[in-house]
Amino acid sequence: MENYGIVIHGGAGAIQKEKMTPGKEFSYNEALTNGIAIGNEILKNGGSALEAVEKTVVFLEDCPLFNAGRGSVFSHEGKHEMDAAIMCGKQLSAGAVTNITNIKNPIALAHKVQEDGQYVMLSGRGASEFAKSNKMRFMPDAYFYTEQRFAQVQKAIKSDMNPDLDHNLNVEAVNKFGTVGAVALDQKGNLAAATSTGGLTNKKYGRIGDSAIIGAGTYANNETCAISCTGYGEYFMRGVVAYDISCLIEYKNLSLEEACELVINKKQADLGGRGGLIAIDAKGNIALPYSTEGMYRAWQLKDQEKQIKIWS
Repeated sequence: MENYGIVIHGGAGAIQKEKMTPGKEFSYNEALTNGIAIGNEILKNGGSALEAVEKTVVFLEDCPLFNAGRGSVFSHEGKHEMDAAIMCGKQLSAGAVTNITNIKNPIALAHKVQEDGQYVMLSGRGASEFAKSNKMRFMPDAYFYTEQRFAQVQKAIKSDMNPDLDHNLNVEAVNKFGTVGAVALDQKGNLAAATSTGGLTNKKYGRIGDSAIIGAGTYANNETCAISCTGYGEYFMRGVVAYDISCLIEYKNLSLEEACELVINKKQADLGGRGGLIAIDAKGNIALPYSTEGMYRAWQLKDQEKQIKIWS
């Protein structure tokens, strides 16, 4: 049996350990444990990396704890505008959707785009029309509503309207960097990456982040690595983070860990960007760097116990 493995994340940001209740920490750990088990079971039974990352991210989208799918944050207009992308490292084929609403599982729609092959990225109304033609599942607004997310957007709007309020609200209370993602290596040596997000709380003007942009927040190439990012998307786009790591491996012969550390803790830091990423290469090496207080993450490699972490 060839080497294989999967790594997942549930977002990076101001995850303060002293403010995390035991009950909530248990819920996050349970969700990460169940998510990694789904992907690992697929890989263990000879399934593809592409299937493993999609099915794992579908599970994370269905979990209201994370800022993706059902747990997506509210935009300034009170909508849930979601983005997702998936990429196959064997063919360098990819699919992405952005600014979509009411789609139960954006990552499944992104996979449909990738399978269709005519385009790479679809947005808004057109993406919804494509979803309907492929009989994707739509859900009412109420499905995506959570009290926590509604409270977050109300705080953010108040902060915008009143400059005297503490603007740290946008970092601490709003879970600015929320995203979910998965990267995997299957037994045939193929890599894949998938990322899904509800974007930023209180986002305006149809803002799009890095998650759905191939090479910025999501990338996979069998010759190098698979990457899923979570962070302040504007900086990750400017740094073309996911592809930059692949390039450092391909052209400068850096190891996966060296490339990831350089990009997150040096190049992104110099730009002013914060966040993290998960990565796996064709040899089964993994990296999980982040520059925030915490990052929800889990991983499992062949014949090894699963690992679940939130903080260092």
